[in-house]
Amino acid sequence: MTLLEKLESHRGELIRLPTQLFWYGGRGWDSTPGRLCLLLDVTPITDAPWDAAAVATTEAAAGAAAGALTHLLIDGQPRWVRVTEGDVELL
Repeated sequence: MTLLEKLESHRGELIRLPTQLFWYGGRGWDSTPGRLCLLLDVTPITDAPWDAAAVATTEAAAGAAAGALTHLLIDGQPRWVRVTEGDVELL
């Protein structure tokens, strides 16, 4: 099962991001590893709605071409975050 398939099967459920996030727009690394998020949606990076997406990335996804773009509920706000296989723990 691919990362995308795993994430698609967990829509509406909690996931854990064991690494910190890098926020674009000058915010930088957030120093908050172990964040719990609600998975709202997922899309392949190649199909990503980049005009409104990718406000953050995980450490491994920052330089990776593979992975997925996840729509997560983070601190009460929906945010698009790039992730790779090792960045996500399905709960």
